[in-house]
Amino acid sequence: MKDVEKLFITLSTSLKKTIFVIQEGGVGIALIVDRQKKLLGTITDGDIRRSILNRIPLNAKIAKVLKNKRLHHPLPTCARVGTPHEELLAIMKEKVLRQIPLLDEGGRVVELALLSEIIEEEFFLPLTAVVMAGGKGRRLLPLTEDVPKPMLLLQDRPLMEHTIEHLKNAGIRKVNISTHYKSEMIVNHFGNGDRFGVDIEYINEKEPLGTAGALSLMTKPDKPVLIINGDILTRLDFRAMFDFHKNHEAVMTVGVRKYDLEIPFGVVETDDILIKALVEKPQQAFIVNAGIYLLEPEAYDYIPKRQRFDMPELVRCLINAAQRVICFPIQEYWLDVGQSRDYRKAKRDVVAGKIGSKTEEGIRD
Repeated sequence: MKDVEKLFITLSTSLKKTIFVIQEGGVGIALIVDRQKKLLGTITDGDIRRSILNRIPLNAKIAKVLKNKRLHHPLPTCARVGTPHEELLAIMKEKVLRQIPLLDEGGRVVELALLSEIIEEEFFLPLTAVVMAGGKGRRLLPLTEDVPKPMLLLQDRPLMEHTIEHLKNAGIRKVNISTHYKSEMIVNHFGNGDRFGVDIEYINEKEPLGTAGALSLMTKPDKPVLIINGDILTRLDFRAMFDFHKNHEAVMTVGVRKYDLEIPFGVVETDDILIKALVEKPQQAFIVNAGIYLLEPEAYDYIPKRQRFDMPELVRCLINAAQRVICFPIQEYWLDVGQSRDYRKAKRDVVAGKIGSKTEEGIRD
């Protein structure tokens, strides 16, 4: 990558600005340099998501993120300009990297070696996707009285068509759709997937089996599976999630979101009848399940056959079996279209062009 300067940030750059630089750069990394363009450190997409989990504020300087990173990775991995591709590949394989900054004799960053450019990496992701589209959408009644929730229209296209398109654009070609309520409407619209550039097969639940139980109707896969609820509208970077999942050697990765809850009253702390404190409209921050998962094939061994089983139960089973379950913070656009107000927001966001945006429309200092 020659136009490397668009990835440059400084130690005083904010976390929020760094997120923008990484997303606009499109290669999953930002480079921290000094005034002479000498490399001080690197910040990857994964570093950003771990910082969000650690509740580092968006207006914090990136120096704070780098300090935390150096506890585990003291120095950035780099190489000299002109290093043969074979050597770069060996370094990337050893350290599980997709990018290496290339420096001149003075230590200045002049290029960025990308794994995808060196080996002409295949665009397609080695994943099968499963879209859970069997729910009745009771919270959306009467909108879902005659149509399944994933088929609600957003600018003359069903909600789930936006999901299928996003999966295709991420390089995922094999899609399974789990159906139950008014399944014929979904099958008639999507068919075998040819019109949408993917290969679609259907998992028909005669009785609702829950968010994980439907997976037991599939043949155990031989590669990772991406599961997404059919009422989710998102621009999540599936490739970044997959890299995060593999780099952390997880059996299951759960997409999560930061959710702030403001109590609309002054909260009183008491000791018997004495008031000890009064906190006006406190805000609490939670990490919540975003309805998007990555599973390794061995996770299927913990799903009972043909009985109701939800994802939280699978998470508990895997944790109890000492399997590695991790979370992946979603900073991109994400919306759970579960209620009428969410559907109205989704329609507004599509019209406003937010669905195609690279950046999270909700990120604020």
